[in-house]
Amino acid sequence: MVLFNEFSTVPSLLRNVVENIHKPEETFLIHKKNTEWEEISFGKTLEHADAVATFFLDKGIVKGDRMGLMIENSPEYVYYDQGIQQIGAINVSIYPTLSEHEVEYIINDSGIRAILIGNPFLYKKIIKIAGNCRQLQYIIPVFAEYQKIALPEDMRTEVIPFSELLETPVSDENSSEITRLRTALRPSDISSLIYTSGTTGTPKGVMLSHYNFVENVRACLEQITVINETDTFLSFLPLSHVFERTATYHVCCAQGCKIAYAQSLELLAKNMGEIKPTVMSCVPRLLERIHDKAIKSGTAEGGLKAKIFLWALETGQEYRRQKEAGKNPGIILSGKKAIAEKLVFSKIKEKTGGRLKFMLSGGAALPKNVGEFFGNLGIKVLEGFGLTETSPVMAVTEYDRQVYGTVGRVIPGIEIGIQNIETKEILSIQTHETFKEDFECEEGEIIVRGHCVMQGYFNKPAETAEAIDKNDWFHTGDIGRFYRGNLQITDRLKNMIVNAYGKNVYPTPVENIYLKSLKIDQLFLIGDKREYLTAFIIPNKENLQEEFKLPESFFQKPELFIEDKEIVEWIGKDIKKLSNDLAKFERIKNFKIKRNPFSIEDGEMTPTLKAKRKVIEKKYAANIDEMYTESVEAD
Repeated sequence: MVLFNEFSTVPSLLRNVVENIHKPEETFLIHKKNTEWEEISFGKTLEHADAVATFFLDKGIVKGDRMGLMIENSPEYVYYDQGIQQIGAINVSIYPTLSEHEVEYIINDSGIRAILIGNPFLYKKIIKIAGNCRQLQYIIPVFAEYQKIALPEDMRTEVIPFSELLETPVSDENSSEITRLRTALRPSDISSLIYTSGTTGTPKGVMLSHYNFVENVRACLEQITVINETDTFLSFLPLSHVFERTATYHVCCAQGCKIAYAQSLELLAKNMGEIKPTVMSCVPRLLERIHDKAIKSGTAEGGLKAKIFLWALETGQEYRRQKEAGKNPGIILSGKKAIAEKLVFSKIKEKTGGRLKFMLSGGAALPKNVGEFFGNLGIKVLEGFGLTETSPVMAVTEYDRQVYGTVGRVIPGIEIGIQNIETKEILSIQTHETFKEDFECEEGEIIVRGHCVMQGYFNKPAETAEAIDKNDWFHTGDIGRFYRGNLQITDRLKNMIVNAYGKNVYPTPVENIYLKSLKIDQLFLIGDKREYLTAFIIPNKENLQEEFKLPESFFQKPELFIEDKEIVEWIGKDIKKLSNDLAKFERIKNFKIKRNPFSIEDGEMTPTLKAKRKVIEKKYAANIDEMYTESVEAD
């Protein structure tokens, strides 16, 4: 177990591992080099970090300077981050998917002096805007082929290969200076600026201190006690996002776990089989896809195989419910569960590598039925909740106490309040210590205060004051309540739809009902100030192609929406069926099927794959109006 104290900082965590948990020669990082997995030790990681630190000290980088990273998850990210953090510089990680304009804004707003670049595509993006970035002095590509890419004639920014940083000699004098600077760091010092992707408005730089990160890790490890130094995490969510940074990278730095980097999302399934991880962070969309493919694979052939699959799921559900109720499943049910495990569950688990203790889902709400599905298989999925501004974790599921449809118990050391949206009365304040399994309260805005709350928005005091009130409560903008002692998220305050009759509709739970259909991949609900709800639907491409034998060219047609009558009726059957689970004012009365998904590139989605409601509603205003001028079927 890591030793936390009042002087702990992000770079001190990894040093502590080498001093108290692992020998320097033991494996820390694992990545695919050519066709083989390469292991990198804790000692080699720290050597590279010291070389990076020495290089930047020679270049005049000082405490508080902002240093950029625009790179995929990799060992190079860790070397650079550990190197700059131990001399007091600040990590500014930028989403690789952002546009040139957004990247330029972040570089200038934060005053980045050097930026680490991961691939030729990103390198071209950076050199194109470098002339507009006043304080940017160094561009540092990690790939050797950068010299083949022509630079703009007027570019003054210096390009230095990352290999040169790693080859920087570290003298005894350099080492002593790095140690002095690292030990002089205060927990209150800023560790990172993370720019919120935001569904509206200009990105804001969230200032997170070493204390924010270290306390968040400490609290999470106290709540999820099964993580230890023997674990292997598979990392694939972007380190530019606070969730992966804390839940994988910082946790592993603190606890001495191994980190293996997936090659890509497309190769994730293959990498899981090769690495055999014990823990991985993920997003609900990935779990939904695994769920959909498992259901489809298990039932596609029909007949006996489908009957066995469905019987196994029912058996798993019954067994899970007995265990969660604290009851003994008994000999007969336990026997049936063992058969289900052998015939069905073990085959699904093999595809994950067969060693998973749990997966941690965050970034968005996990549909209850998907969480229950994994529970029925015996694969534990813990849910967490938080924001960039809260470091990020505010609540997370306990390993041995799960309530599906909730995001778990309040973590130690903070307070979470539920505030009435209209009257501003605080309806309830809960802490880790006040947890009661039968506690419930009314719905309202979720507010929080304590060690997880950011230091503020960089150079934006007015926005900071708007987000954090005079009593130190940070207002999340999320709607929720406490249910059976756990926090339950309803929706985003800004997403709330108020129909023409004054009825409040929270889109997320309604969308999740319709997303139970295997025919639907995404759903965007519309209806603010309208008489009824409509939706844009993105179909599951694989299922749609299979059902109607569609060629790839079908999805490359210029028409934005699919109007084929048979396809509309095919989707419509599921919409009508699933509408029965909703109140009349929550039911979709009309919809359009979008040929291709909303995208980050078109400005319709944030890098964390949240729909930009205002952008979409403005961009497709005419299409939305059509859904309210067409005749619709009455209930």
